[in-house]
Amino acid sequence: MLEVIILALALSMDAFAVSIGLGSKHVINAKSLSLSAAIYFGVFQGIMPLIGYLGSQGLFGLIGSFAHWIAFILLLFIGAKMVFEALSEGIEEDFAKITPHVMLLLGLATSIDAMAAGFSLTLMDFPPLLACLIIGFATFIFSFLGVHIGAKTGTWLESKAELLGGVVIILIGFKILLIG
Repeated sequence: MLEVIILALALSMDAFAVSIGLGSKHVINAKSLSLSAAIYFGVFQGIMPLIGYLGSQGLFGLIGSFAHWIAFILLLFIGAKMVFEALSEGIEEDFAKITPHVMLLLGLATSIDAMAAGFSLTLMDFPPLLACLIIGFATFIFSFLGVHIGAKTGTWLESKAELLGGVVIILIGFKILLIG
């Protein structure tokens, strides 16, 4: 259970960072934006790992002995990507007006990593549907709070959250590889 909670928190850092950025640039309507970000990001982050998990179920029979290595490589890639993005410009900076279409694109962009991480759910001794609910709920909360934090403080926390999430995901990958 602890591993799933840590994974949920790490995966939610991408959406948290984007939410902080959105909040810092759209202070006037932070209340409605926070709910919108929480719903879009939470739903996408909850669904995408399930898609990754279901896709890995068919492959697991073919790659069973290599599953730990594949999970490690995927999580290493996801974590490295998050670390790189933390050190780069945020994707939300180009969006002056937040529309449902923009939120849909941001929700998808922040959850692609979660789909790849869904593969690792195959290797955890935890119900995958419950894990996806926990991931979605954690992202909902962090996204909601992120908009409000961004509206109050600006973007100084944005890259730090994503950096932390990336490092934690890399560590989970090493744990899966070493402990199995």
